[in-house]
Amino acid sequence: MESINKTMQRLYQAPEFRKRYEDLKQEVLENPDIQAFLEENKHAVTDRMIETNLMKLYEYKSQTINCNGCPGLSGCMNIMKGYEPSLVIESNRIDIHYRPCPEKILDDERRKTRKLIESFYMPKDILNASFADFSLDSEGRLDAFEYAERFTAEYTQGSSMKGLYLHGEFGVGKSYLLGAIANQLAEKGISSLIVYVPEFLREMKQSLGDQTLNEKLETVKKAHVLMLDDIGAEAMSSWTRDEILGSIMQYRMHDQLPTFFTSNFDYSGLEHHLTYTQRGEEEKMKARRLMERIKFLSLPVKLGGPNRRHF
Repeated sequence: MESINKTMQRLYQAPEFRKRYEDLKQEVLENPDIQAFLEENKHAVTDRMIETNLMKLYEYKSQTINCNGCPGLSGCMNIMKGYEPSLVIESNRIDIHYRPCPEKILDDERRKTRKLIESFYMPKDILNASFADFSLDSEGRLDAFEYAERFTAEYTQGSSMKGLYLHGEFGVGKSYLLGAIANQLAEKGISSLIVYVPEFLREMKQSLGDQTLNEKLETVKKAHVLMLDDIGAEAMSSWTRDEILGSIMQYRMHDQLPTFFTSNFDYSGLEHHLTYTQRGEEEKMKARRLMERIKFLSLPVKLGGPNRRHF
């Protein structure tokens, strides 16, 4: 069998192949980045190394063109998506190392951040929220914003700080601010859990039959920072109030874990909602007991303004 070297030598003698090879070589060596690399390493690079590793140089040139016209990570056309080439010299040969490009690094950071924010039934726009897009044009919004900024700046995992109890009409941005706080905390490497209360309580009822209730309840109870969205919108029963919400609030009050709430009710309205069950039972003491824990964990702020869902 003919060796690869002999095959290449035989091919190189063919005029058509030789011309194509020389054209390719000239194209590669005219590349400014390759010229800069060869100049920087002129004491180590020989003509033979260039000949032997011409295809590596060509690969670098073709991949660099793709990076220069980068369409973004989703449209990356490189051999290794999200990685850009870098020429190196190893063991007397020219080689290519691929390193994450700026778009890839940014995407990895976003994914890492997202993993720090868990959620039950929260829409994507809330999970993408930021302080920069939170309007300060209405009642209570500046107070809420200032405390949210202070909380995210000062809170460290294991420290004790109160959360917010954000109340107001539909669509004023209560849930959005929770998402912005969660994202800001994630930038610091602090995890949080956002829970849409009505769906969560429905799931807790369903979990009675599949033996997963305790696991889910423990996850919520022990979250580093817990955010309970739309408390008071659920159909209340003695079991969900006392065994689920009561258990969560008791644990978090005892361990002084930061807890945030949103609701259409103020404290007084929520207590009234918690007092009456679906069956019409009036249980004032149990409602008051739960409210004492909620008040211990949070600072009430009313958000005003128009319904921003219609903008």
